[in-house]
Amino acid sequence: MAINKFEKNDDSVIVVIGSGAGGGTLGNELAQKGHKVVCLEAGARLNFATDFANEEWPMFDKISWLDKRTTSGNWQVAKDFPGLPAWICKTVGGTTVHWAGASLRFQEHEFRARTHYGEINGANLLDWPISLEDLAPYYAKAEDKMGVTRTNGIPGLPSNNNYKVMEAGAKKLGYKHYHSGRMAINSEARDSRTSCRQLGFCFQGCRMGAKWSTLYTEIPKAEKTGNFEIRPQSHVLKIEHDANGKVTGVVYADHEGNHQRQLAKAVCVAGNSIESPRILLNSASTLFPDGLANSSGQVGRNYMRHLTGSVYSIFDKPVHMHRGTTMAGIISDESRHDTSRGFVGGYELETVSLGVPFLAAFLLPGAWGRDFTAFMDAYDHLAGMWIVGEDMPQENNAITLHDTEKDQHGLPAPNVHYDDHVNDLAMRRHAFDAGARVHEAVGATRVMETPPYPSTHNLGTNRMSLLAKDGVVNKWGQSHDISNLFVSDGSQFTTSASENPTLTIVSLAIRQADYISDQLSKNNL
Repeated sequence: MAINKFEKNDDSVIVVIGSGAGGGTLGNELAQKGHKVVCLEAGARLNFATDFANEEWPMFDKISWLDKRTTSGNWQVAKDFPGLPAWICKTVGGTTVHWAGASLRFQEHEFRARTHYGEINGANLLDWPISLEDLAPYYAKAEDKMGVTRTNGIPGLPSNNNYKVMEAGAKKLGYKHYHSGRMAINSEARDSRTSCRQLGFCFQGCRMGAKWSTLYTEIPKAEKTGNFEIRPQSHVLKIEHDANGKVTGVVYADHEGNHQRQLAKAVCVAGNSIESPRILLNSASTLFPDGLANSSGQVGRNYMRHLTGSVYSIFDKPVHMHRGTTMAGIISDESRHDTSRGFVGGYELETVSLGVPFLAAFLLPGAWGRDFTAFMDAYDHLAGMWIVGEDMPQENNAITLHDTEKDQHGLPAPNVHYDDHVNDLAMRRHAFDAGARVHEAVGATRVMETPPYPSTHNLGTNRMSLLAKDGVVNKWGQSHDISNLFVSDGSQFTTSASENPTLTIVSLAIRQADYISDQLSKNNL
């Protein structure tokens, strides 16, 4: 049995729930500043050099969050994968084990969606309470911390064949903004980590440690300070508070299912955009009958998962899209806000590849027949492209507690409800057409549009807002209702923007750590 570094009755520690991009980064930043941190992670701790394998299904089963969940709404995922709404990780390092590494800054207009887009029927748009200018210095710190290519003099990764196809098509169509990606994957040895070996299984965890993950960057660095303790297989059940409404600690189930209580000076929730609101809702009490931090009724609301979809195309000559980094390049021209296209906001086109097992599952879920088998037979001649677009926040797109379904700990399971907005549908149609044109411009003989698969970019549900009535947390990720309760993951996003979210999650965590440390020094928490 593991020996705890900090006593469970030590109410001077900061408890961080989750060890991914938000929680792992925040924990390290606070530990480096001299604060005692207990990080509770629901999953196990793996060794990237010995436990990771370049096999899709074995690694999916080993790292994915597979607890009971239900779905509803008109989105395709509810039809194809009703028990798996999200493709995220339950392991130390969280989804930074699985992510592809794309690291892009949001644009200024994306922090001001309500101002720039105006009132959109059916959408619950709101401006962020921070701007690009506010976050820019933290973006710079995150890019340096993560080793993002094409920043800080770090060269880009080599172009694989999948990107070369995209680049050639982009040139023929007159696109101007394309490159082999700003990636948090070492193009050269850096920060005691080796360079990328182009193994091609980024989604299964980087066996070389070249891809930034809190598993082998932030968490070991935090542990070296002596101020940090990671407790794997510690599944948080609820957050407790005192008679004055301030949080006092966290109840969790350990690896044997026994309930433990860790006292805390402050609690930072970074369990992802499904588990974080679920924890707050499951922590309802007499004082907070609708759940913690939920005076606005917005906890769990405004769920976003990015507009997604894929384009796979067959070429006469072999492409071998699986060789090299999974997400090897990007076209950013379509990420602008231009209503002449029939929608607000924008989208990125990014290279993507899946191995044969995953492609069989995600290409056309449940399909069989000539169209499907023709693409599988032509696997080595395929090029792949993924759509990442800004979807509209809608109040009824929400994480709620299921009335009857329970998880393994007897708590209500989360239901993930999502309806596509008409703006989302218009954008996806435009993106499918654009992706097809890119491939057809360089000789694609057949193009397949692949529907969205389980969400990897889960956002909103505890959103930032200037006014307490409009959201859950303020511009620091601090609960409007409870001063020593924070949200530290993508659930605090006010809108989704068109860029991959991890760089912004890390930047917000660095910024939040500065704020928490300052507030502790003033005895405000």
